[in-house]
Formats: sequence, structure tokens, C-alpha cells
Amino acid sequence: MNVLVTGSSRGIGRAIAVRLARPGGRVVVNYLQNEAAAEETAAQVRERGAEPIVVQGNVRSEDDLRQLAGALEEVDVLVHNAAVGALKPFDKMRTTHWDLTLESSLRPFWLLTKLAPVVEGGSIIGLSSLGSQRFIPGYAAMGASKAGMEALTRQLAVELAPKRIRVNTVCGGLVDTDALQYFPERDRMIMYAKRMTPFGRLGTPEDLAGVVELLVQPGAQWITGQVIVADGGLSLI
Repeated sequence: MNVLVTGSSRGIGRAIAVRLARPGGRVVVNYLQNEAAAEETAAQVRERGAEPIVVQGNVRSEDDLRQLAGALEEVDVLVHNAAVGALKPFDKMRTTHWDLTLESSLRPFWLLTKLAPVVEGGSIIGLSSLGSQRFIPGYAAMGASKAGMEALTRQLAVELAPKRIRVNTVCGGLVDTDALQYFPERDRMIMYAKRMTPFGRLGTPEDLAGVVELLVQPGAQWITGQVIVADGGLSLI
């Protein structure tokens, strides 16, 4: 299985890249700046019997996306995970902050899907979050970007159906990654999530990687255009 995962040097992207690594397969490990972290992901992919292909690239750049798309002759699974964004109230945000956020998450979901050689019967998966559906402090731009990804999931699913390419998005609750340090009300968010989540804990990168893995199984071939919420029940409260 040939897999391309954007933003796969750390966190959720790494967990997905490693989980989808299969003996004899190839996995494109994409990173922006941290080459050492990307090589750690590559080592874990290699341990699972797959060939890692490490590619530096900024998903905001069309040229870099073309390079990523060309790393494999055929792609069985394309995962849109990379996201960089400004976490600020709407009135404290500059135009550059807004553009950075949408250009790193929403636009690549469209453009890399267009450029990548996804095979007939392949699978495309986006990563979203509950901020697409509910208020999170400082999440105006990122929430809009994630909501756009969820809408685009439905559009792409129909347009790519003639090629038997399935498109779905995994919407996660609060996940314990390094990204949490950038949230303006981090500690309060963590306390709330732990208290309100029926399972009583934050999500992990492996939790979301497991859902991605389920979506690429043959048994999921009738699932397309869906946003799968994986949040331990937080959105039910």
C-alpha cells in the first residue's frame, strides 16, 4: 500500500503514517522544518516493513505540493493532516494570520487531491476537529478552515465517485499533542475535556490513527463523504 501523509513528522500525522505502514508498501513522510523528527517517523515506518520516503515541503506552496504528489507513481491512501494556524480572537487577527491558516489546511485538501495520483479504488482522508462545529477560544480561522474541509469532503466524494475513490474526514476531540501548548486557554480546555468526556481522558494520536486505518479497510468500501467524529463522546455532552 502506497501512502502519503502530510505533516507526518510528529503527532497525529506520525501516528497515521506508522499505522498505515505495511510490509512492501511505501509511505511518504512529509515535514516542514523538523528533519530529525521526520527521520524518527521514517525509522518507525521502516520497522513495520515499509519503505519511507521523506519529503520536505510546505503545503502552502503549490510547487511543494507538486513535489509531494510526484513522490509516488501511485497513491492508495492520501491523508491531509498538516495544519498551521493562528489562534487568536477574530478582532486580533491580521489578514496574514487568516491566510496562513486556510492556506495550510483547507487549500491543500483541494489542491493536493487534484495533483496526487490517487488510484481507482483509493482513499482520501482529511483530519478535522470539533472546532469546526463548536466554539473554541481563538479558533475562528482554524474552525472555519476545518469546517471548510468537512464541506469539501462531501463535494469531493461525489466528484471522485466515478473513479471509486472514497473521501472521508476524521473529526477529533481534544488530542494530547504538542500543539496544545499554543492554545490561549490550554489548561482550562484540558480540564474541561477530561471532565466532560465520558471516557474521562484526552484523545491520543493513536486514537485518530486507528479510525483512519478503519476507513482504508476493504470493509469500509461503502463509506464515503462522511465526517467521522472520534472524541470519546465529548460532543454528546
